[in-house]
Amino acid sequence: MKNQNETTHVRLIKTLSLLPLLAIVGCSFDDSESQIEDSTVRARSALASASMDDHSPEAVASARACPSDLPAVLDVPADATLVAMLPARGVQIYTCTAAVAGTPPVWTLKAPHAVLGKPGDLEAIHFAGPSWQATDGSLIVGSKVAAAPSPDLTAIPWLLLKATSNSGPGLFADVTYVQRLNTEGGVAPTTGCDDAHPDAQVLVPYRADYFFYHAAAAGARVRQCVSR
Repeated sequence: MKNQNETTHVRLIKTLSLLPLLAIVGCSFDDSESQIEDSTVRARSALASASMDDHSPEAVASARACPSDLPAVLDVPADATLVAMLPARGVQIYTCTAAVAGTPPVWTLKAPHAVLGKPGDLEAIHFAGPSWQATDGSLIVGSKVAAAPSPDLTAIPWLLLKATSNSGPGLFADVTYVQRLNTEGGVAPTTGCDDAHPDAQVLVPYRADYFFYHAAAAGARVRQCVSR
């Protein structure tokens, strides 16, 4: 744990994870073999591609979540391998703000606020930075590398982010890249922000799947969610 503020974040999210708002937008998985067989998660070595034959819970979950229409701009580097795939549910927080003094205000993203993990199994939190903190205390802060529109036009974009800092031992200690995929909801409202409502704030429910990667060890198999 890096500081007392991060401890507060963990406690707050653990409380929020019990609220009906987050339960409404919870994630569920289909355990059918067909979903696993149709997945587009690919196991790749540093030198050649290989098929995914890992049936661990983590591999099965990532196989179901990797979209078949992933844009190439969101591919991670060839030597990055999957650490974890965590479904997220929470809100995108927007503030009614004028980008430049004298111009009309618009809904502007302030921060995300979400819990990661299957319902009832809190594994990490997501908050301003953008930052992700695992329940073991490890923390990553990222920066956007690329974005692509979601196939769902009512959802926030898919993203590729690169780590700018890591702290604490644990799940996120050496994460280098993060993908935000399979988004639902989270788009800013089209009304309610005008000169009569300065500094108004709105919380828009969303959910997504976050893929976390680190550098693969020499000679190790590489598992990724990549474009076809």
